[in-house]
Amino acid sequence: MNSRIQQLRKLLDKENLDAVLISTLPNITYLSSFSGFTTEDRDAYLLITKKRQYIFTHPIYREVAQKDFSDFILVEYRRNNPFHKAVKSIIEKEKVTSLGFEAFDLTVNDYEVLTQEINKKLLKPVNLIDQLRVIKDVEEIQKIKNACKLGDKTFSYIFKKLKTNITEKELATEIEFFIKRNNADISFDPVVAFGPNASQPHHIPDGTKLKKNCFVLFDFGVKLNNYCSDMTRTIFFGEATKEQKELYNAVLNAQLASVDYLKSKLAQKQSVHAPTIDQVGRDYLTDHGYSPFNHSSHGIGLNVHESPHLYPSSNDYMESGMVFSIEPGTYSEGNYGIRIEDIFAIENNKLIQLTKAPKYIITI
Repeated sequence: MNSRIQQLRKLLDKENLDAVLISTLPNITYLSSFSGFTTEDRDAYLLITKKRQYIFTHPIYREVAQKDFSDFILVEYRRNNPFHKAVKSIIEKEKVTSLGFEAFDLTVNDYEVLTQEINKKLLKPVNLIDQLRVIKDVEEIQKIKNACKLGDKTFSYIFKKLKTNITEKELATEIEFFIKRNNADISFDPVVAFGPNASQPHHIPDGTKLKKNCFVLFDFGVKLNNYCSDMTRTIFFGEATKEQKELYNAVLNAQLASVDYLKSKLAQKQSVHAPTIDQVGRDYLTDHGYSPFNHSSHGIGLNVHESPHLYPSSNDYMESGMVFSIEPGTYSEGNYGIRIEDIFAIENNKLIQLTKAPKYIITI
C-alpha cells in the first residue's frame, strides 16, 4: 500500500472526513509519481476513501491508469457519464457523508458542475496534502539536490555566453535549451534582466541588448524527476565601481545573516518562525542604508513555490525535512536590481545548502 495514501487516511480521520477529492496535478503526482497529465484540461481526479482509492479519467488515459495507477480503481468518464455523475455514483456506493475537496484549485465552473450532483453540505474545503508535502523524505531531498546540481551546471554554462549586444531573450532561450539537452525541464520561465530591467523581480526577458558596465540578473530553475530547483545570481558585466561592489556585497551579507541566524537557532534547538528568516535579511539591508526586498523566500518541491511559506503573515515554523529558498534582494526602480537566491534543506536539524554555484561578485 502507498505509504503516502496511508498518511492521508490518517488525516481523513483527524478531519472527520470520509473521503477527499484530489484535483491538483502536483498532488496527484505526489500520491502516484505520475506527472503526465496536462494543465490545460482536467485530465484526472483522485478520490481517496478510508478503504479504497479511485482515479477518474478519460478513456484516452486508460493505459496510463492501468500502468501507473495499478493500485487505484479506474473510473472512466465520458459524455454520457461525465465526471460529476461518475463521482456521485462512487460517493453513494461508499456512503460518503463528508467529502474534502481542494477549493483552492477548482474554478467556479468546476464547483458549480460538481454541486449539481453533490450536496454542498457534504463538501469541506481542505488542503490536506500540503501538510504531507511540506516535510520531504530522503528520496525527495535527493531529487531536489540533483535538480540543483543541474542548475549549478546551467549557471556555469550561461554566464560564459555573456557578450556585448546579446539579448535577454537569447540568453533565456540558451538556459532553456541547455536544461532540456540535459534531459530535464525548466521549473519556470527563466528571468534574464540587464541593468534597469532587473528592478522588476519577475521581469520578462525581451530584446534588450547587453552593454558594458551593468548588473545582469539570472533567475532560473530545473525540473528533474518531477522535483524543482531555483536559483538567482547577479553578476557584473564590465568593471564594477567600489559603490557597485558594496551594493552587491550588502545583498550577499544579508543572505549570510539570514543563514547564520537559522543555523544558530537550529544548533540551539530553538523553534524558528519562518518569516523571521527573511526579516533578518531585510533588517540587515535597512540598517546599512539599502532598500529591503518586498518579495519572500519560499518552500520548493514538486512546485517551485510551496510550503513552508516565509512571507510575513505566515504561521509556519521550520522543521527537519523542509526545503526552501533564502533570497534577499535590493531594487531601485529604473536603475538596478540585485538578488541572490539559494536552496537549503534542514536535515537532522542541520542547515544544508543545495545550490553550489559561486555567489561572490563575478565580473566579466
